[in-house]
Amino acid sequence: MRQTIARVTLVVPDYDEAIAFYRDSLGFELLDDLDMEDGKRWVVLRPRGARETALLIAKADGAAQLAAIGNQTGGRVAFFLHTDDFARDHAAMLAKGVTFREEPRHEPYGIVAVFADPFGNLWDLLQPAG
Repeated sequence: MRQTIARVTLVVPDYDEAIAFYRDSLGFELLDDLDMEDGKRWVVLRPRGARETALLIAKADGAAQLAAIGNQTGGRVAFFLHTDDFARDHAAMLAKGVTFREEPRHEPYGIVAVFADPFGNLWDLLQPAG
């Protein structure tokens, strides 16, 4: 049976900027890029190494960046970006100039480090244990 690890929805003011960051800078796979009615656009990207995790980018006119699904920890909202190779993706993100707010650490559930994206969101880059 397949299980969805996570699905995160971001509302962004600029599709192209968001797509460029997640696809070109972080190496996400573009699954769908659909033009909707009334000038709306629906973009689906998946992190490299994740079979089920998807990032859905949508736009609401005049909206700030919002997330529909997240985990409230320590007074901040964190989104989990799963990877199959933490060292590879952490190094690649550092090389692209991504700012890490917390250095890699080992937790019972895996290796994790917190980074910020250009849209004001904080993410946990996570390689699940096991």
